[in-house]
Amino acid sequence: MLRCRAFAALLAAALLLVALPLRAFETSATGAIVYDVSTDTILLDKNSDAPLPPASMSKLMTVNMLFEALRDGRVTMDTRFGVSQRAQDMGGSTMFLNTTDRPTVEELIKGIVVNSGNDACVVVAEGLAGSEEAFAAMMTERARALGMTNSTFANSSGWPDSRHRMSMRDLAIVATRLITEFPEYYPYFAMAEYPFDGRAPDNRFNRNPLLNLGIGADGLKTGHTSEAGYGLVGSALQGQRRIVFAITGLDSESARASEAEGIVNWAFRQFAVKAPVKAGERVAEVPVFLGAEANVGLTPTEDLAFLMPVTANNEIDAEITWTGPLQAPIAAGQTLAQMTIDRPGLAPVEVPLVAEASVAKAGFLPRVSAAAGKALAMARELTSGTPQPPDPAPDPATEGPGNALTN
Repeated sequence: MLRCRAFAALLAAALLLVALPLRAFETSATGAIVYDVSTDTILLDKNSDAPLPPASMSKLMTVNMLFEALRDGRVTMDTRFGVSQRAQDMGGSTMFLNTTDRPTVEELIKGIVVNSGNDACVVVAEGLAGSEEAFAAMMTERARALGMTNSTFANSSGWPDSRHRMSMRDLAIVATRLITEFPEYYPYFAMAEYPFDGRAPDNRFNRNPLLNLGIGADGLKTGHTSEAGYGLVGSALQGQRRIVFAITGLDSESARASEAEGIVNWAFRQFAVKAPVKAGERVAEVPVFLGAEANVGLTPTEDLAFLMPVTANNEIDAEITWTGPLQAPIAAGQTLAQMTIDRPGLAPVEVPLVAEASVAKAGFLPRVSAAAGKALAMARELTSGTPQPPDPAPDPATEGPGNALTN
């Protein structure tokens, strides 16, 4: 494996870095994750893979199952479901449905998202799977398929159950999916109130404390039980950046509201997008063995843009690695190397680099000359007992793994 650090100084200069420490967000949540959707960057991770009681935040998975049914054509917004006695008897937050109702899918979406209706969740579960138990099994299976490896569902609503668990990472996964895969339905999460059929005047308001603060918040779902504490899966959009976060284990509604607002402000104020290199712009060049050209340029295929702490120090390091020696022929656009950019307090950025242009094999005489040089070196080694370099000596960066090109 060969390495080149020549691009590090160029990158550091392009980013205009200053020598100040990153201010980490000190959360009092028992579990938390903050994810920048636009740049695929985890900004904060605290106990995010632990399976925890999610309370009503797990309703996001119920909504996901319903959105998927809409997309697949199994139901429409006007499809009506019956209300069972089991659904009517649900306690906690409800739409106040009764067995004489036949709510539409659209009404149930609003009832789950805005009213946090436990009864609405049971209606959806029974309408899609026949029983809530079967629906919970479907949720668990679907979660696994979506990469939510720390989620197990015992019901559709988040009603307390020792078997019902989700991690903060899994909640962020399903939240991001609802935003990116179902943009036509996502606006329901920003509804401030929904008085279904004029019922439940005290339960018509959305509990999300961020929606009316003018900070770009537009979803998603709160949760609370005595076991879980107070939690929130939230999202906010400012400019071209969107963040998703999940927190749990807070001790009051006010603590949840304060923590969530603090996270949004921190995520948008402490990080900025940097774009130092355009697609096709050369970031380095590497030698080619027996090529018509001695070197080939390396470029990214897309504009290089990533998040950096606004107070990042100038110890950023960019390293380019490739397996060498590279041998001709090489095609333009062929992936040749990997660039790794280290960022203070964040995971490294991995960027594939491709050949800037094609490089054909060298002509007959250069190849004969190179072969003769190697043969001469071997002969000298055999006669003298001391390894000798070939004559003329090749560029050491072109000879075998283990050498490094550095500037």
